[in-house]
Amino acid sequence: MKQLKDKEYEEYQQYLYNKAHGYIWTPDTLELICNGNDGEPEQIGKQVLGMTVKLRNEQVSHRLSDKHKSYVIRLLRKNEVDLLKDFLYEAIFIPKGTEPPARDIIEKPELRVYTDDFGARKGDNCLVADLGGKVVGAVWTRIMDDYGHVDDETPSFAISLYKEYRGQGIGSQLMVRMLELLKWQGYEKASLAVQKANYAVKMYENVGFKTVDENAEEYIMVCEL
Repeated sequence: MKQLKDKEYEEYQQYLYNKAHGYIWTPDTLELICNGNDGEPEQIGKQVLGMTVKLRNEQVSHRLSDKHKSYVIRLLRKNEVDLLKDFLYEAIFIPKGTEPPARDIIEKPELRVYTDDFGARKGDNCLVADLGGKVVGAVWTRIMDDYGHVDDETPSFAISLYKEYRGQGIGSQLMVRMLELLKWQGYEKASLAVQKANYAVKMYENVGFKTVDENAEEYIMVCEL
């Protein structure tokens, strides 16, 4: 499976943008251009040149607008790996009226599987939401024997945001980008576990996850890629 570098991720995002906006020319596209110009080389050349200039201008505009979004989604950097422990703690579901657990709960073996030696194992991917240079949320995956494990070929999800940045659609965008990335890497599905009372269940369903199993407290959900 592919492991991305920053430059490769930027190119991948540009590919997604081009695909979504119809900027990837297929044989059918070229055939339409040729037929529309009666096979005249000069006219075909002028139209292709005009479309290329327009494409470049729109891509530049797209890149500039991205820089001015309230947040950007990017890869986790090597010097930010320790942030995953913060987000792991933030990911712990705390039912209304319940006291938060002590922070050292994340040192339990069943939770350390999410962060130990992150970046060195199969299926390790992490995207973060960066707001003006501050990481405010993260989604990460790895193939591990966690609560959402379904098999040894399927990455499990973890996601969280700092409280003040929840409910703004950032989590959904992180999920969608990660699912796109996993599909591009060749994975067939992704999984997660979520407390039944967690409001995030609806978000997971909205991005394509479906419940495949459950126990007294949790749903086990899978998204086919």
